[in-house]
Amino acid sequence: MSVKSVLIIRCGALGDLVYATSVIDALKLQFGNDTIIDFVSTPGSGTLFNKDSRVNRVFPLKHKKIPIFLSSQKKEIIKNSQKKAYDLLINFESGRQFKSLVNAINATKKTGYFFSDMTIPKDVVHMVDITKLSFKDIVSKDIFNKSFPKLIGTPQDELKKKFNLNEKYIIISPSNSHQKRNILNYRAWQNSSWIELIERLSKEIEVVIVGNKAEDDFFNLLKPYPNNVVDLVAKTSLPDLVGVIDNAAGLVATDTGTAHMASAVETEIFALIGPTPAYETGPYQSPTNKVHILSANLPCSPCYKTEVMKNCKDNICMKNITVEEVYNSIKSASIV
Repeated sequence: MSVKSVLIIRCGALGDLVYATSVIDALKLQFGNDTIIDFVSTPGSGTLFNKDSRVNRVFPLKHKKIPIFLSSQKKEIIKNSQKKAYDLLINFESGRQFKSLVNAINATKKTGYFFSDMTIPKDVVHMVDITKLSFKDIVSKDIFNKSFPKLIGTPQDELKKKFNLNEKYIIISPSNSHQKRNILNYRAWQNSSWIELIERLSKEIEVVIVGNKAEDDFFNLLKPYPNNVVDLVAKTSLPDLVGVIDNAAGLVATDTGTAHMASAVETEIFALIGPTPAYETGPYQSPTNKVHILSANLPCSPCYKTEVMKNCKDNICMKNITVEEVYNSIKSASIV
């Protein structure tokens, strides 16, 4: 099969898009480095590729459920494919709202949801491996087995001019949908624990705090920061964030997007996991990266999206992860 142009559809959360990047190098290896790869993605997450020369174009798709005749963004995607048909379309989206769009796009071959057998084998459990099933029949077995998420961010020389970070630093990514109010944040670690960890680490290594503007109220609860802390909250684009994570000695986070980004740039990860199943949705463990899962290992975990979670009034699965445990894990990795 001759393939020189590919359209990939992935419109989920940031972590979902990171999972899907496993296809990029696989396509380049299978069909040649000159293969043109376009993406359809949500507007915010799609900026992930702004510094990635492997991706030619990103079509933003904000309102996924709006029918084609009312969606200028869907019309633009279809119109582009009519000018010149794609050799291959890979659809990672299983939602019915995507069926009319993928059917209308002009492509010689279509694979993934609605076009392939997407039965998930019992031994395939992590979302990265499930995502990869969409292109299993397109690339060789050897290439498929070597394909893992990979991100390319802002070059280090640009980041040095922007942020003037030390040669060695560790990233703390404490937020986890903290802009959502009046609900128990099951995946969050205690504020007091973050404050203690930041204080302790900052005495031994530069600490970089990352997060987004929408979570300002949460970050204000962690301030004032001690000396030797760099506050990059709301100061990085997604490619900047990828670059900053890429150059870090390690990253500490809960089960959130930055942990998946760290996995995709092979930065050592210390992931604090409570209600979510790390073996399914935690940062992906490839043969070449280092992932440390820190968990209280309670009998009720994981409970994500179950009745146990709905009835939970106190996320002790996160509270029971101690600062000492996290610090010792970082120390054992020779980061401090």
